[in-house]
Amino acid sequence: MITSKNPYNGEEIAQIKEFDQADINKALDLADNTFKTWRETSYKHRSELMMKAAEELKENKQEYARMITLEMGKPISQSISEIEKCAWVCEYYAENAEKHLENEIIETDADTSYVSYEPIGVVLAVMPWNYPFWQVFRFAAPALMAGNIGVLKHASNVMQSAENIQKVFERAGFPKGCFQNLPISSSKVEGILRDKRVKAATLTGSKPAGSSVASIAGEEIKKTVLELGGSNALVIFKDANIEEAVKTCVQARFQNTGQSCIAGKRLIVHEDIADSFIKKFKEQVSELKSGDPSEEDTFIGVLSREDLAEDLEKQVNDSVEQGAKIVLGGKRKGTYFEPTIISNVTKEMPIFKEETFGPAISITTFKDDEEAVSLVNYSDFGLGVSIFTEDVGRAKRLVPMFDDGAVFVNELVKSDPRLPFGGTKISGYGRELSAHGIREFVNRKTVYFNSYW
Repeated sequence: MITSKNPYNGEEIAQIKEFDQADINKALDLADNTFKTWRETSYKHRSELMMKAAEELKENKQEYARMITLEMGKPISQSISEIEKCAWVCEYYAENAEKHLENEIIETDADTSYVSYEPIGVVLAVMPWNYPFWQVFRFAAPALMAGNIGVLKHASNVMQSAENIQKVFERAGFPKGCFQNLPISSSKVEGILRDKRVKAATLTGSKPAGSSVASIAGEEIKKTVLELGGSNALVIFKDANIEEAVKTCVQARFQNTGQSCIAGKRLIVHEDIADSFIKKFKEQVSELKSGDPSEEDTFIGVLSREDLAEDLEKQVNDSVEQGAKIVLGGKRKGTYFEPTIISNVTKEMPIFKEETFGPAISITTFKDDEEAVSLVNYSDFGLGVSIFTEDVGRAKRLVPMFDDGAVFVNELVKSDPRLPFGGTKISGYGRELSAHGIREFVNRKTVYFNSYW
């Protein structure tokens, strides 16, 4: 049995029976057989069903959001926003998938030559708990619209949300087997990934998990897309609009109680404005309401598990021992960790070098543009960076210098169905969302016609 517990009060929510090998085989048989017919359906039909999925999400967002909050502690207002964003990605691909996958005509010596984009089959999605709906839907919406089939191995602490996701597609009228949740432990992932009925895999999670899945898939010569977290920098240049930058940076670090791969985790501030920026930043962070995640005005909830809070506590304490200074917070009680600001941080400290998954942010100062870029790129991660400046010329000049998969100017890094999402270095490879994302799990088929008549 897989046990689900409320991280806010420790109460058991449910126990879910884990699939055995017979259950897994039955699910993969259904997925494989469904693909044979689903791949032949029209974009119009798929679009109608995907629109119904969006309607289902919007109509029952309270039901789905409540379970997110109960299972992993996300403040309820943010859980509702997550469900609404899932509806958006469903609508986006319902409206744009056919255009993204239309034949690409290429002029050659042939009478006609083009590239077609065709589905590949059953795709395994291994997903994390921090955005239990969004991480799945940003894979599922394009995958199903491309004609593929999805099977989900979700994090063990959000198994009821996983069941709810399957319910969304069933309620929308998708054929049985188009999308299935597999309630299994991580130990069963390898067998599924090696199964010939599974053609590819996508994973969002930690570096060890990504490395394991990529290694197995590599042995089987199967395509993978990996999104493995980040340590995004928020770079505040001397000419930045401080009021707006502070407001944006508070959201960038502390939404979802800091449990986000694309959260801004390293504040890198020009030394001439550091004192005034930190003062205003501390004031706004101090005003964030902590409390029961089920209450609408709560902004800071709890971490999803106590061991995660303990990990963050160690990163903070170890950095302080090396000379960092706590400006605000720094204390833990069970799964709750205070919103925390730490200054005097150097690039060798854990809170700078490692990914911090919770409501704590480091502050490092810089003297010039070159040093700012160097500090950003020093990280082993490469998911995204936000820069704040009023100088458009500077922004355009610096964008190519960052190693990350995304650069946002005067805005927090965020995922948008219209834009490709993904990282570099140990943040992973491949892209999700937009036309780039839907083309990750397709056969790019070259077609060449010559006539002899």
